[in-house]
Amino acid sequence: MTPLTLGIDHLSLTVSDLDKTISFFTECLGWKEVGGKPDYPSKFISDGNSVLTIWQAQTDTPISFNRKTNIGLHHVAFKIPTEEALNDAFAKIKDWPGVNVECSPEFSGAGPKVHFFINKPGGNRLEFAYDPR
Repeated sequence: MTPLTLGIDHLSLTVSDLDKTISFFTECLGWKEVGGKPDYPSKFISDGNSVLTIWQAQTDTPISFNRKTNIGLHHVAFKIPTEEALNDAFAKIKDWPGVNVECSPEFSGAGPKVHFFINKPGGNRLEFAYDPR
């Protein structure tokens, strides 16, 4: 059977601080703003391959997602082209203000995929991965 879909058009994340999140993606990761809805408020960002919609939570007391107890998005994983690029990305990301490193570059399971996890400013869990296969 041929799938009815062509992949993911975009992924949306709700965040506690829209500006800090956009700054992380654009200034740290090199993404570009490609639109948004100021009245929501939201911004659309892209790395040229993927598009994220970043939505501002509309509460002063947002509830953080717990990947072990909540239903919802566990994490977003981004492909990195080489292991060297993965290590370079980690070196830049690990000291970014508001980033919490969950694990440094390591094998995913028995490998050969290498990855690392962080919580970006505002808390969403992100994975960066290089897979030589």
